[in-house]
Amino acid sequence: MRINRYVVVGIGFLLLITNYVQSQIGTDISNWLKSKEALQVLPDFSYAGYHSGEIAIPSPNYKVFNVVDYGAIPNDTLSDKKAIEKTIAAAEKNGSGIVFFPPGRFLVNEDMDAKTTIRLLGNNIVFRGSGSGKGGTELFMNNTLLPRNANEMWSTPPMFEFGHALVGDFIGTPIANVSEGGLTIQLSKVDNIKAGDWILLSLNVKDTYLLRQEIGNHPISPNWHTVLDNEGIIIREYHQVKSVRGNKLFLNSSIGYPISTHQPWQVFLYKPNEEIGVENIAFVGNFTKHFKHHGSWQDDSGWNMFHFIGVVNSWIQDCRFTDVSIGLAVVNSAQVSVLNCVVTGNPSHESVRSDRSTNVLIGKCADSAGTFHSIGVDGFTMNTVVWRCSYTPTTCFESHSYQPRNTLFDCVEGGLIPTSAGGAEVNHPNHLKGLVLWNYKRTDSRKVQVDFWPEKSIYEGRFSPMVIVGLHGKPTSLIEGHYKLMLSNGKKVFPESLYEYQLKKRLGFVPEWMK
Repeated sequence: MRINRYVVVGIGFLLLITNYVQSQIGTDISNWLKSKEALQVLPDFSYAGYHSGEIAIPSPNYKVFNVVDYGAIPNDTLSDKKAIEKTIAAAEKNGSGIVFFPPGRFLVNEDMDAKTTIRLLGNNIVFRGSGSGKGGTELFMNNTLLPRNANEMWSTPPMFEFGHALVGDFIGTPIANVSEGGLTIQLSKVDNIKAGDWILLSLNVKDTYLLRQEIGNHPISPNWHTVLDNEGIIIREYHQVKSVRGNKLFLNSSIGYPISTHQPWQVFLYKPNEEIGVENIAFVGNFTKHFKHHGSWQDDSGWNMFHFIGVVNSWIQDCRFTDVSIGLAVVNSAQVSVLNCVVTGNPSHESVRSDRSTNVLIGKCADSAGTFHSIGVDGFTMNTVVWRCSYTPTTCFESHSYQPRNTLFDCVEGGLIPTSAGGAEVNHPNHLKGLVLWNYKRTDSRKVQVDFWPEKSIYEGRFSPMVIVGLHGKPTSLIEGHYKLMLSNGKKVFPESLYEYQLKKRLGFVPEWMK
């Protein structure tokens, strides 16, 4: 049989293209992801983000409250702070609304302004500008607010704080064990709990056995006063109730830490703010001096720009943070998406972080300012996904101690310098169980070997054994015992994104917003 030479050439070309694409994507580990080992070492990150990533961020048709109608004037020399607060109050009184900013610069903290935070305490409100780039909306913070304690360099409140959740009544205690990834809790009582309510799962216990389970064979330091002497093991998870049957609560998102009836777990009602959006705004500070880490409270937190605190099913997208000490913190919150945001301008202290929150997605964000602690986590946050983000080679992801767990750095590009992870030794380790680096592209040129558990230095980061898959970019080696699992060191893997893979697997399809 004669084979057409054009067919042969065509087949050869397809093989060449296939090999090229495979070399770009990396080693295919799809079969391994279905294995028992993968299920044991990889937390389920698929519930991160606005409404667990199942629906797109909306463009609600709320009544528009234009700040100009309440006295704000762009591009002049007078403060617009009071006008902005009046506009927010009008939207809150209405029960919903869009607080709208036309193009131009608005002044939010001038010399004669009260040194107070601009707060939003309502639900169903979108804080919307006309773009975060040239010709868009800029909210300019000329002066700092004042720290609560000048000796505590982190204590300056944010310029903007949206949300104010309350921990409600005690509900009950678990009466049956729940494995990590479980969706059902059986309680001693479930009085007055209904579908749609939010709960707080809480554990405080001094238990070196639990700590040892998380840090493996690493030594325990007597200087870790938080976990050994003060609060002990701290778990806080926020979940929404899907349904109630008898004394069982069925949840909308999976549990990140196994529940044992031998430990003093408690369940409380949680009352957060919901459906708050912030979009298309440039938040600009006036931090332009040379940054010195812990040099002063102005360096560390003076231009602290924005906090979400106690909000659920909310979002920040298409925003810019420039010349700020701290860009954005998502605190005591759940199911929040931070998408397509950038940190620019003067190098400073912190960029974007998930702090004591559950199921936060930080996606497609970029820190070009080179903040000392770049995009990452702080406090006892659980199930955070940092997805397709980037930062400079001079820094590292933030992992600021005080017991963060289950964090995925997924298709992230930036430095890998543990000294920039953050956190005082009193609050170490920097990260406990469930840290996963997936297709992490290392860009710094420091020494090849990265030490994630230094024996002597108190300034280096200490991380429980992590899972590292597809670490590439600058050549890297790690010390045995510093990782639970390492696959494909030096080459990317396929599927390229673990978050995308897990979300598609759970839903059975790729949601439109992700496409």
